[in-house]
Amino acid sequence: MSINLRVAELRDIERCSELLHMLSGRESINIGVFESFVIGERGLVILAEEDDLIHGFASLSFNLGLRFSNQYCQLEELIVDPAARGKNIGALLMNEAVRVAKEKDCQSFGLYLMESTEHNRPFYEKFGFVMVGSEMRQELG
Repeated sequence: MSINLRVAELRDIERCSELLHMLSGRESINIGVFESFVIGERGLVILAEEDDLIHGFASLSFNLGLRFSNQYCQLEELIVDPAARGKNIGALLMNEAVRVAKEKDCQSFGLYLMESTEHNRPFYEKFGFVMVGSEMRQELG
């Protein structure tokens, strides 16, 4: 069967929560946050499915910064179920994410690599991403 890409709907929250748990250990997704992505308020979630089974997703946020003349795109999560690896799902999701960012007239597209995901750098470099600095973060709650 072939992989179908589509934008997430509210009914997809349970499967997206399962996939997010595989990546980060988080038990669930906040319904309000997911809803704001689903309605396109601040971003969107692109799903990869085959035979009605969601194998992975990419979540994108669209943000503003004074240094940009237009919005920019941020890859928040890219998750592929380990059981579905080898089907080119990650590449399909990334190509679609880049296409959507261009369609939304984003000036830039960024993502963060954590220590635990640094091994994915060569994958992202295939899509034109380059290292531009380091991130600092403070957890607030």
